[in-house]
Amino acid sequence: MPIYEYECKNCGERFEVWQKITDEPLKVCEKCGGELVRLISQTSFILKGTGWYVTDYARKEKEQKEKAKKKEVKEKPSQKTAKSATK
Repeated sequence: MPIYEYECKNCGERFEVWQKITDEPLKVCEKCGGELVRLISQTSFILKGTGWYVTDYARKEKEQKEKAKKKEVKEKPSQKTAKSATK
């Protein structure tokens, strides 16, 4: 269950409440009866590792260039041996 943070507009009291996502937000402060506002608080959720950014995903263009380079590398040694055999 997520933790929601509330602040009273009247007395300024701040508190956290464990609630289901489907639960209705709290509207009345228990201390003074004032109106409550649900706050957006900072989370502790951190994305680590690869695959979270556009630069981490393989692109088709990049894959095609890498395949072409590998193909060139494979062809070059065979061309050298063919040239030396003809000499």
